[in-house]
Amino acid sequence: MRIAIISLLLLLSWVSPVQAEHKRLEKEYQQDWCAGASGRAEVRLPDGTRADCITRTHAIEFDFGQKWAESIGQALYYSMQTGKRAGIVLILERIEDRKYWIRLNSIVEFQKLPIDSWKIENF
Repeated sequence: MRIAIISLLLLLSWVSPVQAEHKRLEKEYQQDWCAGASGRAEVRLPDGTRADCITRTHAIEFDFGQKWAESIGQALYYSMQTGKRAGIVLILERIEDRKYWIRLNSIVEFQKLPIDSWKIENF
């Protein structure tokens, strides 16, 4: 039993955690998209937090696909702080990331959340 545990620990120590390496930084996607939407990036909100992008109509959160669920709360918070409609730009860098787009929009539709969404696909 002890040998099995030691073997397992040695095996686990050799397996490094998979770190998500992205093609571009989130901030780069954010700056490009926000400028194209005539918005302002990294806007300080009344409570001192920063919204990723503010346009004439929306307060927008940017996140990579796997963080789709977190983006919902953040976008709603930006909306509450600004009085603008919530928005999410989901960054998809792999074809497999499309499942996150489907999850995001399914929950928005099912719960009738006041969130608009856009995607950036960089496959």
